[in-house]
Amino acid sequence: MNEALISPRLEIESLPGIPLIHPGDDLAALILRAMEAARFELRSDDILVITSKLFSRAEGRFVNLRTIEISERARELAEEIDKDPALVEAILRESSSVSRKKTGVLIVRHRLGFVSANAGIDASNAGPPNGEGDGEYVLLLPEDPDASATRLRVALESKLGIRLGIILSDSHGRPFRQGTVGTAIGVSGLPALLDHVGREDLLGRKLEYTVTALADQLAAAADLVAGQSDEARPVVRIRGVKLHARNGSARDLLRDPADDLYA
Repeated sequence: MNEALISPRLEIESLPGIPLIHPGDDLAALILRAMEAARFELRSDDILVITSKLFSRAEGRFVNLRTIEISERARELAEEIDKDPALVEAILRESSSVSRKKTGVLIVRHRLGFVSANAGIDASNAGPPNGEGDGEYVLLLPEDPDASATRLRVALESKLGIRLGIILSDSHGRPFRQGTVGTAIGVSGLPALLDHVGREDLLGRKLEYTVTALADQLAAAADLVAGQSDEARPVVRIRGVKLHARNGSARDLLRDPADDLYA
């Protein structure tokens, strides 16, 4: 049995009415409140793709660059690539290694295992926690995105009596390609990968290697609706994927560093 059955017709719709999130906010309660106000329905096998920034804000993942203690390594690297030393320090703290560097660019392997620019640290729509305090704030990614996704899924499923999939998404660039796409950094309730090995193509030839990144594909599709600036559409429902396996993890999407030719 395939781990998921993809309908030839997917429905993608954003949930309106999600407010600016503050540390300690109950995301499940806010989503349920917005659903009720918008008469927005969730059914079994629906997948919610949610921008990771909501979780970062709720989990208090703010860093004030004006108060961060800067190491000598960060100062040297910042001078080499002409970047803010405080930002470089924050990036290094969230990273296990530096992948690529040049003037104005710092690509790292995040402590969670994926490779991205600036360790996913973002200043857009960050601001001070609770709108108070002075400083230059940035947001780190959630501490454990898979766990964050699971907590939200369990809370929503217990309230609604249905089974859901949850994806935490972030915007990532890619080697050799311009532009960013939505990428899954947290997964719960659905498989992250779909293995098509053994299936037959149109001519009856069995597939030997094909594995698709289902969670990334769904994150990218939702990213079209969520937007990148002031759209305020951070929660997107995708309908039309029949879920079977439910134990996927964003870690399943990571290539072993020993096999990664570009990291």
